[in-house]
Amino acid sequence: MPTLIQGKFNAEFLLHYDNKYSLDVVTLDASAAALKAGTVLGKIAASSATSAAKSGGNTGNGSMGSITVGTGAQAGVYKLRITKAAANAGDFQLIDPQGDVVGVGTVAVAFNNGGLAFTLADGATDFAVGDGFDITVTGSGKYVAYSNAATNGSEVASAILKDNVVDSTSDQKVVVVVRHAEVQGSELTGLDDPAKADLLALGIVVR
Repeated sequence: MPTLIQGKFNAEFLLHYDNKYSLDVVTLDASAAALKAGTVLGKIAASSATSAAKSGGNTGNGSMGSITVGTGAQAGVYKLRITKAAANAGDFQLIDPQGDVVGVGTVAVAFNNGGLAFTLADGATDFAVGDGFDITVTGSGKYVAYSNAATNGSEVASAILKDNVVDSTSDQKVVVVVRHAEVQGSELTGLDDPAKADLLALGIVVR
């Protein structure tokens, strides 16, 4: 098991934060190695998706088109469910892996929300209410040290490590600052101008 030690985060980089609202628990990728409190982190993005008819099958025989995975997609299983039936049409909801509705769409009309873009094609037999597809998005969604030169999603600064991690030979849960805080820039590791802009977009102000 990885070993954690408490970093002196208050004295080192956190100037102001809300103990509940500013913090979150994320998974640190095993490749991250030992990291200091105050390390700027990026998230490895989800990268691909596959779909299958929901368990039990569908009344309608329409099909999912190709799925484009974009920024904001979460690794895990999205649930698309028909909420309104109509001849050669119909409405659906897309629910993310956390159980939140991220968008509504229409059969045979291009959809783009929640990090996914696709078209649910109509078939010879119309979809019924409750029909649907499960969309599995792969890609780790784990965190590593931020690098502006990366191309896997971690080129976007998205969190700051709260405590020291002295061993990361396996994936582990860590506490990070993800929103609405003031931090001391001189005490951060990996900070650059693009990262400052990324953090500011999250409400993290670098002093």
